[in-house]
Amino acid sequence: MEETLKLALGIILLVLGIPIGNLLRKETLDEQKEGQRWFKILTTIGILGGFVGLVLGEDWILFTFFFIAIVSSRSLIKKKKKSKR
Repeated sequence: MEETLKLALGIILLVLGIPIGNLLRKETLDEQKEGQRWFKILTTIGILGGFVGLVLGEDWILFTFFFIAIVSSRSLIKKKKKSKR
């Protein structure tokens, strides 16, 4: 029961990474153009670190790195421009 609760809490925190990443993307538009390479590197490190945490069975490593990957990957998404007709 305790393990299930920790897992559910971790998943909820990962899902919260999406709006946090969107907020950071909206507030830091000028840094996104120059830092695309760094966001890709940070996302890759986050994903690899998350899988290391999965293999080691350490939940805190898994959720920390996946949270970093989610938040940093939101800056890689480009907004579609609305066309005027």
